Amino acid sequence: MTDKPRKTPLWRRPRFRYGSLSALLLIVLLALMVGFNLLFTHLEKENGWRVDYSFNGLTTQSQATLDVLETLPYPVHIYALFTQGNEDLPLMELLDRYAAASDLITWEQTDVALNPGLLTRFSDDTQTVANDSLIVHCPTTDRWKVLSPADFIGISLNYEQGVYEIAGYTYEQEITSALTFVTKESIPRVLFTQGHGELDEETAAPLTELLTANHYDVTFARLSSMELTPGDLLVFLAPVLDLSDAELKQVQAFVSAGGSLLMVCDYSDPFEDMPNYLSLMRSYGFEPVKGMVIAGQEEPDTYFNNNRQQIIPTMLMGEVTQDLITRGADVLLMTAPRAFLVPQDTDGGLIVTPILSSGNASYLYQPSGASLSLARQEDSPAGPFALALEARRITSAGELSRAMVVGSSPLMTSSQVHSMTDAHAFILRSMEFLLGLAPTDLNIVAKPAFRPQLSVESAVPGSLLLVFLPLTVLAAALIVLLPRRHR
Repeated sequence: MTDKPRKTPLWRRPRFRYGSLSALLLIVLLALMVGFNLLFTHLEKENGWRVDYSFNGLTTQSQATLDVLETLPYPVHIYALFTQGNEDLPLMELLDRYAAASDLITWEQTDVALNPGLLTRFSDDTQTVANDSLIVHCPTTDRWKVLSPADFIGISLNYEQGVYEIAGYTYEQEITSALTFVTKESIPRVLFTQGHGELDEETAAPLTELLTANHYDVTFARLSSMELTPGDLLVFLAPVLDLSDAELKQVQAFVSAGGSLLMVCDYSDPFEDMPNYLSLMRSYGFEPVKGMVIAGQEEPDTYFNNNRQQIIPTMLMGEVTQDLITRGADVLLMTAPRAFLVPQDTDGGLIVTPILSSGNASYLYQPSGASLSLARQEDSPAGPFALALEARRITSAGELSRAMVVGSSPLMTSSQVHSMTDAHAFILRSMEFLLGLAPTDLNIVAKPAFRPQLSVESAVPGSLLLVFLPLTVLAAALIVLLPRRHR
């Protein structure tokens, strides 16, 4: 009986190894690999699974953004206006992460040349649509925000060289801020009075640009042309002429209905010639003191750059300042500020709280004649002095009216002060207090624009690795070759 021939395994047969079957299986295998790649790429994009290994974490979202997305009230659609092949790839990936983090966020890439209707649909007096921009649109509120490439670059002042430099990328900060803006039910109005020698729109540009960028509706006008509603904020920016009787009655009716006031003044404002405006201030417990505050020479931490007129105030605990103190945003600068008395006794419907103070060694100085000396005089009142106060008043109509007084206009309007200090945070928190808005902490740090330079410490591991790898290869070679040499 003869043994049956053994069958050759399939994978060793020539037909399998060299024939059409192997080609077909190879094609199927490649198709499966491509399919799996497309599937996992789609899942990675939809769910934001891709890990950000960039040195600055450009596409990594902060907890502040995740909190905003979790409470987003309405759907938002984002148009990324980029031509094919010229996309901002980190921005595209960041948009994927926004869409993955919230079902209410959708986005699409489109070209203005292929979709010219966007130019007329989303352009107005303040916003212009162009390629390389984003349009963040909420259909429910029909509000939108156009973000240009310049909006994504943070600028800071180099104090040593006196020039502005790129500080980092602000993709996340701008997009998250735009999301909160377009989904708001209403936009708060900030009304700046004119006609009393106040700072004008050009002088106050740094302040108004900050407010506009943070989604406040800003208007400069005379009181006689304003239609005031209780939800507005009325700002007096260093007036030097008095309110008329009719204007005073208009403002009193506004605050009686629950309107709020921000009063900014300087040491040179002639309150003795403004009885109506002064009575309005006193109704909130704000009593200005004549003269400018000078820092005591023995307290160098209370003034800036050896200039004792440049006061670095102490931030006191109040509704405006509590969050700022907690997160360390408490550095401000006030130029020759005016002081205010802190009322000891108030009626039951008024609460006044000092929120900025000068140092213990500060004193009041009365400029006189041609004298340039800032030396303390014998009769100069001694500090500390209140430099800003907040107030809450229950009006006769039973409404809550809020007010603030700040004794230095450069704190609010100087771009240099804004860039050097935490003035932005102070101003925005003041607006929230005065308008009765909940604090919004979008403290999203800009991502570094440049890779940090290697230090001596960071270069050591790399240097050791460069030496260790060749030595390892040499040792392995010796281990293999030396036994062979002695055979």
